[in-house]
Amino acid sequence: MSKKVTDIGQLRIWDFDGSSTNQAPGTDSDVYLRPAAIFKDPFRGGDNILVLAETYNNDGTPNRTNYRHHTKKVMDLAKDVAPWFGLEQEYTLFDADGSPYGWPKGGFPGPQGPYYCGAGTGKVFARDLIEAHYRACLYAGVNISGINAEVMPSQWEFQVGPCEGISMGDHLWMARYLLVRIAEQWGVKVSFHPKPLSGDWNGAGCHTNYSTKAMREPGGMKFIDEAIEKLSKRHAEHIAVYGEDNDLRLTGRHETGHIGDFSSGVANRGASIRVPRHVAAQGYGYLEDRRPASNIDPYRVTGIIVETTILDK
Repeated sequence: MSKKVTDIGQLRIWDFDGSSTNQAPGTDSDVYLRPAAIFKDPFRGGDNILVLAETYNNDGTPNRTNYRHHTKKVMDLAKDVAPWFGLEQEYTLFDADGSPYGWPKGGFPGPQGPYYCGAGTGKVFARDLIEAHYRACLYAGVNISGINAEVMPSQWEFQVGPCEGISMGDHLWMARYLLVRIAEQWGVKVSFHPKPLSGDWNGAGCHTNYSTKAMREPGGMKFIDEAIEKLSKRHAEHIAVYGEDNDLRLTGRHETGHIGDFSSGVANRGASIRVPRHVAAQGYGYLEDRRPASNIDPYRVTGIIVETTILDK
């Protein structure tokens, strides 16, 4: 580009070798990149930008890995209800040798308890990396809203949102990209597996907070209850797109509901859907879907939630 890019319309379609990414056969390997969102580049600075793009086949159809295309249509149909999302992305850090970052080599740290939102040596690990990621997101324009150490040592979480409609997926994918890029500089691996370690350790999820304009206004509890009822009827369909290996995490233990059952409750972190205490008390606000795993495609999750609660009659 010969000048500063300020609008997505200034960017042209590009292509790449999809056969090298398992997105196309070698005999028809070019996959098109259609720019979808732009962010400031925290690595190069200046007028440089990072471009999030959708993938399309040579016949103009969305690539099989492109879930944004369908979700954009869903969000356009639901724009009048103003669906807001906030995603809590959990992840686990590992050394280059595959051992959990900061854990005793060949051994284990003390049991869970002092690590959640902890402070101090031996309780939190790689805080400098996490802070660098937070600052990179702020610079880039990612709507990051918080960070915290999680229940398992070397497990962390960042929150993105509130974001409306399709932008939720855009911002979470960019936040993930920035995290992996920054961890690379530290020689640290990032795992989004929902149960990276077996045993008495918490898994990793991507709790999805959701509301519509009607839910956020006084009297909105009625609409929250209606949404929960609709979600209860499509539990299996949601689980199907709520992340791979999620059965290892949704066991009914470690602050999860069982993958085979749907449940809801106020302040209940063992339920499928949690209604925060303050929401129930004031009578409006949002709900939290605790089923999504840490490795979800956010477009699929936000899309099916809107389909179930708004578009399905």
